[in-house]
Amino acid sequence: MPLVPSLFLLLLLHLSCSPTVQLAAADEHKYTLVAMSSLKPKATCSGYRVSPPQNITWVPLNHPHGPCSPLSDAATPSLAELLHHDQLRVDGIHMRLSNDTPGDSKKTQSDQNYQTESYGNVLRRNIDASAAAAGSRSSSLPGVLQTFVLDTASDVPWVQCLPCPIPPCHPQVDSFYDPSRSPSSAPFSCTSPTCTGLGTYANGCVNNQCQYRVVYPDGTSTSGSYIADLLTFDASNAVPSFKFGCSHAEQGSFDSRAAGILALGGGPESLLSQTASRYGKVFAYCIPASSSYSGFFILGVPSLASSRYVVTPMVRFSQATFYGVRLRAITVGGQPLGVGPTVFAAGSVLDSRTDITRLPPTAYQALRAAFRSSMSMYRSAPPKGILDTCYDFTGVVNIKLPKITLVFDRNAVVVLDSSGILFHDCLAFASNANDRMPGILGSVQQQTIEVLYNVDGGTVGFRQGAC
Repeated sequence: MPLVPSLFLLLLLHLSCSPTVQLAAADEHKYTLVAMSSLKPKATCSGYRVSPPQNITWVPLNHPHGPCSPLSDAATPSLAELLHHDQLRVDGIHMRLSNDTPGDSKKTQSDQNYQTESYGNVLRRNIDASAAAAGSRSSSLPGVLQTFVLDTASDVPWVQCLPCPIPPCHPQVDSFYDPSRSPSSAPFSCTSPTCTGLGTYANGCVNNQCQYRVVYPDGTSTSGSYIADLLTFDASNAVPSFKFGCSHAEQGSFDSRAAGILALGGGPESLLSQTASRYGKVFAYCIPASSSYSGFFILGVPSLASSRYVVTPMVRFSQATFYGVRLRAITVGGQPLGVGPTVFAAGSVLDSRTDITRLPPTAYQALRAAFRSSMSMYRSAPPKGILDTCYDFTGVVNIKLPKITLVFDRNAVVVLDSSGILFHDCLAFASNANDRMPGILGSVQQQTIEVLYNVDGGTVGFRQGAC
């Protein structure tokens, strides 16, 4: 079965899109009026708020739990579960970066076993097989349609493969990929350069077939054969001999009902590295504001003019596969926080699977104070886990929400969408343990913004209102 995961990127359960109503002229640059009704999820999928840019590798991206998701019949995690998994993800990132220093995009990386469970983004594509695909724009393609979690901070793509008893495998919504039914499926011998190059992901040899294993900091893992097959995006875009892990066993719990992980990190095993000669190590995505809408994923240079993006240098971490940026300032309601750029010196990791943005404590405390001051007209509510600034909006029709702006290197200014400010009626930011830890720019804050990763060019672009 050629691996054709339909890039149907699904994001975590978040707030709905936030239509606004008119504000007084004095406030329109400082606040947004958000209708409370817009924060409630819809029962049906509304499609696209904004038409996606037409690109040869464009595919839909959705939250994993909601009417637009192919995983919509899976149990929706509670807020406590979501925040628990989010913290595991953050702890894993910080563990890898604990001895690292942010630098420029030309630094090399070492490949380490890393991945914590989170609900993350998922995508659908087909793996070549005799079975027919179903359920997405690529349903006419041969192969098995699979739903993947999109991960910008891991290197090894993998999918569950038959035989895959449950347990140790987990249930999934799609038919299991069966390499024995694919004429293009090919295992790697244990002496092949591909196998010997797996490094810390290598897991020995079975019947002269290369084995892989990825171990995550929370104790979960995936293991099986390392093979190649055809990965198809659409009728004119396919990746022959795409290398990935054929997972036959897992340890720990994989809470999503997706088939596996599509990794976009900087290591040689990732999708981005494997397709560099064709797509130039460029990709972009736009996470929708809610589970009622769809976003998109693009592999390769977008068709839009570069002037549509604000651009900042990409920060790379020499001991990890992560992509990052450097914050310089934050404004709330048009007023800059009294925090100097040195507070953000450790850089910020861009991550598709962390939900809540983590800031250095000095910056977070200033942000929280400014936000609370701007929201003093609303009733406060008890904290919800790490979310310590929450509100009771009972009876409130419209929320006067202060605008939050992130300012990156080279004065790249990004105004957050309303859906990137409130999460379950709480300020959608949290604090790191200390100012020395790198920040993490999570998926909630990225909502409705196209994030363009030009890895070889060493830049990150942002385009607001893209989905």
